Amino acid sequence: MADLFEAAASGASAGQAPPLAERLRPARLAEVVGQPHLVGPEGALTRMLGAGALPSLILWGPPGTGKTSIARLLAEAAGMRFVGISAVMTSVAELKAIFAAARVAGSPTLLFVDEIHRFNRAQQDAFLAPVEDGTVTLVGATTENPSFALTAALLSRARVLVLNRLDAAALEALLARAEAAAGRPLPLTESARVALLASADGDGRFLLAQAETLLALGGDTPLDPTAMAALLQRRVPVHDRDGDGHYDLISALHKSLRASDPDAALYWLMRMLEAGEDPLYLLRRLVRFASEDVGLADPQALTLALAAKDAFDFLGSPEGELAIVEACLYLATAPKSNAAYAAEKAARQAARAGGSLPPPRHLVNAPTRLMRELGHGAGYAYDHDAPDAFSGQDCWPEGMAPQTFYTPSPRGAEARIAERLAHWAKLRAARRA
Repeated sequence: MADLFEAAASGASAGQAPPLAERLRPARLAEVVGQPHLVGPEGALTRMLGAGALPSLILWGPPGTGKTSIARLLAEAAGMRFVGISAVMTSVAELKAIFAAARVAGSPTLLFVDEIHRFNRAQQDAFLAPVEDGTVTLVGATTENPSFALTAALLSRARVLVLNRLDAAALEALLARAEAAAGRPLPLTESARVALLASADGDGRFLLAQAETLLALGGDTPLDPTAMAALLQRRVPVHDRDGDGHYDLISALHKSLRASDPDAALYWLMRMLEAGEDPLYLLRRLVRFASEDVGLADPQALTLALAAKDAFDFLGSPEGELAIVEACLYLATAPKSNAAYAAEKAARQAARAGGSLPPPRHLVNAPTRLMRELGHGAGYAYDHDAPDAFSGQDCWPEGMAPQTFYTPSPRGAEARIAERLAHWAKLRAARRA
C-alpha cells in the first residue's frame, strides 16, 4: 500500500511543487501549533515519548488541526516505521497485507489511518489482533465522535486524544510561517488579515491554501476585506448533518432555549440554517422543545411551533424561515416547565410495573345488558351531575393506590393549573371522608 504522502513527493519530482500546507508541515512535535496539551513540554504525547511507551491512539479533532502531522512526527520521534493509509481507499485484504509486512519488518510499525471512522465494523475488527499483539501501533484520525463512529472493542485497545480547533494565535503563527517561507508579507490590510483568520474557521490547512493563493498574486497594493472576499472562495461552515457537529449544534440550540436566552438560541439556529440544515428538522426540534421544556406553563407554545411548521410549508425558503425565527424567540421567552415530560416518564414506569391491572368496574364500558348485569359501570358518578362538576370518584385500578405523576410548576399557566388541582384535592378528600 503506497504511503499517503508519496503523491506529493511524486508531484514535486515531476516539477509540480506540493501545496504550501504540505511544504510547511512541522519538522518536530513541538512545532505543531494549537495543541500544547498534547505536544507541549507537559503534553500527553511528550510524556508518552519520554516514557518510551507509545500506545495505539485515536486522534479526534476538526479538520486541519494537525492530526496527520502528529502521526508522522510520532513515528519519527519513536524510531518507528511509518505506514499511512486512508480508510476510504483501503479494503480488509489490503489491511491484511499491511499487517503481514509489519510482522517481517525490521522495526516497529506505526500504522496511520486517516478518516478511520469510515471503516465498517468488519474492517475495524481486522485491527483487533494486530493491535493487541503489537504487530502495529495504530494511530487513527477522525473528525467524528469515536464513541459513535468506532467499535467498543477497538476503542478499548486505543487511547483517545482530542485535538482543539485552532484559535486565532495558532492560525496567526501559521500565517507567519507562510510569509517567512515566501519571503514577503501577505498582500492584505490589517482588517483583511483578521477576516482571513476568521474565514478559516479553525482549519489550518484551509488557511494555508488561502494564503498560498494570495501569495501567488504578487503586487504591492494590499487587499481590503471586500477585495479579498471577491478573490477567495467562501468557506462553508463546518456542519455534517450525520456527524457529531450536527448534534452539538442542535444541543446548543435546545439548551439555549431552555436557558431562556433568545439571542443565543437565535445564533445557533442561524448557524444551522447557514450551514444548510433542513428547516423541517429544526422545526421538529422546536415542536419537541415546546412539549418537553415549556409544556403547560404556556400551552400556546406547542400551537405556535406547529403553526411555524405550517407557515414554512406554505411559504418555503427563505420567506418561511422567519416563522422558524418567531417560534424560536417565542419558545426562548416562554415560561419553562418540564412537568409534562417528568409526568410522562413517571406514568410510563408505573404502567410497565403495573402489568395488566384492569380499570375499576365503575369506569368500564357497559354497552350490553349482560355487561350491565355483570356489574360493569355500576356506581359510576357522572361528574357533570355532581356539585362543581366534580365527583371525586376513584379512577385507579383495584389494588393500586392513587399516585402523583404530574406536579405543575409555579410558572405561567401551570400556576393556575396547580390552584385547580389543589382545589380538587380538597374536594376529593371531603367527598371520600
